[in-house]
Amino acid sequence: MRSSVKGSGNVAATADDTEQHTDPASATPRAHRPRRMGPVAMVVSFFGELLITAGLVLGLFVAYSLWWTNVVADREAGQQADKVRDAWAGGPGNGGEGGGPASYDSKNGIGFLHVPAMTGDEILVEKGTSMKVLNDGVAGYYTDPVKATLPTSGKKGNFSLAAHRDGHGAKFHGIHKIREGDPIVFETKDKWYVYKTYAILPETSKYNVDVLGKIPEESGRKKAGHYITLTTCTPVYTSKYRYIVWGELVRTEKVDENRTPPAELR
Repeated sequence: MRSSVKGSGNVAATADDTEQHTDPASATPRAHRPRRMGPVAMVVSFFGELLITAGLVLGLFVAYSLWWTNVVADREAGQQADKVRDAWAGGPGNGGEGGGPASYDSKNGIGFLHVPAMTGDEILVEKGTSMKVLNDGVAGYYTDPVKATLPTSGKKGNFSLAAHRDGHGAKFHGIHKIREGDPIVFETKDKWYVYKTYAILPETSKYNVDVLGKIPEESGRKKAGHYITLTTCTPVYTSKYRYIVWGELVRTEKVDENRTPPAELR
């Protein structure tokens, strides 16, 4: 059958090319009026825009809570840490043991916590566990409802600490990485206090203050000793429960002139 189309190929037609004879007057395109939205469509559109706006606001809030507050808190904690170390460099009476136990009760901080399994950074420790204190990117020792026993006092008891797990420095974010046997070291001007983790409670009520007791019986200990307790919120990004880590003092080391850290931190 012979083709009626001559040549080697044609561009595909995009419309019917059949010749049409129409009245020129009727060929004039008619203007189309835009269709008005119905009530239902208007409501859907309004709520759609509202949800998009809410999503943007929520995204900004999350960025602020989980990123920007860390930036601000780390900066503040760094400044406070510099003040503590500068005070230590000033000799007895400027925050060191030579000034007596009362000199540890400093608004700038009493020492530094080192937990290699949790973080490679040192954590400044200050007095109190209020949001005002912890939001500065530090750990705080308890003054209420159960008062912490500072290791510098030499007394038996529980050196109980708290810090944020998310936002505001998130100093205890990696607390779940700690395992039994891991070291927890507290650094002061003149001494290193080396603790060993012996018990972990992954979840407990935030009202369970027994975990802060001088003898933390929930950890399995029944006799007075030199304990340390780390507490923070759990699960991650919530404050519904508390995560607890207990350690016990195994030894102290005097700080040398080079401030050489104990073997657990090398």
